[in-house]
Amino acid sequence: MRIATWNVNSLRSRIDRVEAFLERHDVDVLALQETKAREDQLPLMGLQARGYDVAAHGIDQWNGVALVSRVGLSEVQVGFPGQPGWGETLKSEARAIGATCGGVRIWSLYVPNGRKPDDPHYVYKLDWLARLREASTEWLDAPTALVGDWNICPTDDDVFDPAQFRNSTHVTPAERAAFQAFLDGGWTEVTRSYAPGYTYWDYYRQRFERDRGLKIDFVLGSPSLAERVNGAFIDREERAGQGASDHAPVVVELAD
Repeated sequence: MRIATWNVNSLRSRIDRVEAFLERHDVDVLALQETKAREDQLPLMGLQARGYDVAAHGIDQWNGVALVSRVGLSEVQVGFPGQPGWGETLKSEARAIGATCGGVRIWSLYVPNGRKPDDPHYVYKLDWLARLREASTEWLDAPTALVGDWNICPTDDDVFDPAQFRNSTHVTPAERAAFQAFLDGGWTEVTRSYAPGYTYWDYYRQRFERDRGLKIDFVLGSPSLAERVNGAFIDREERAGQGASDHAPVVVELAD
């Protein structure tokens, strides 16, 4: 079974790439982030014609998450228990969707960016992560994967220039501690040993061509899921070329 995660940076703009990616790598389940549309606005016919079911959650042109599966899609859940809201209305954003696919519970997650360490969005990000960690403790006993764009570089090896990011989000001690809390709580990040390298390169100043990137897309597995992982890779080529997302997909292989 192959599971992939990809911040696609607009599914409507990159549906052709998504369809080709699924075929090229024979992916069973794809978790998407930043779909940037309501479900009724998404071009899903090509995916469905290829045998994939789709569950999507989007409110407007911001954020948005989805799960694309050809091995079943059941028990769909939008948002996790206790997920905090943002903005004047404090409504939950479209940042989390879970479903059972091929016997595995998969959550597509788009963690808030945080903007700046002194911004209210940073406080929201840390609260969002804390609430997710609390909710996810109930999921550890079943085969479960928390996948997506975490917007955190857990180590200095995950950022091309730690000094340049010293006063920025993604690398602060509080964010790294929030990520580590998942690992301390029983989750395993299953891609690092198989797939070194970055997963995100800003469009700015040829960051991809110069390999000045960040590793912020991860797959955290429950114990029974982690023991089934026998490989993973980052599809760097998907970041290349005209019209690419600023993230590369990450693919994880599970033994039957």
